[in-house]
Amino acid sequence: MRRTLSEIYETAGPIAVFVREKRKELGYTQEVLARRIGVGVRFFRELEQGKQSLRLDKVRTVVEFLGGVITVKERGPLP
Repeated sequence: MRRTLSEIYETAGPIAVFVREKRKELGYTQEVLARRIGVGVRFFRELEQGKQSLRLDKVRTVVEFLGGVITVKERGPLP
């Protein structure tokens, strides 16, 4: 069963959705795009699946290769 984009966003997060959608838009497989960017296929799969403990430098490399940027927003006062 295929998951909807909102279901993927809910479980994987906005970065995973961005990477997955841009990859599909460009017509690449995970394997081909991972090699083209210079990251491992396993890392790329885990990124698209929304794994929480990935190296930020590699995530940034992938996002920037796809034309994106990672930003930080203040969420409000600390408890």
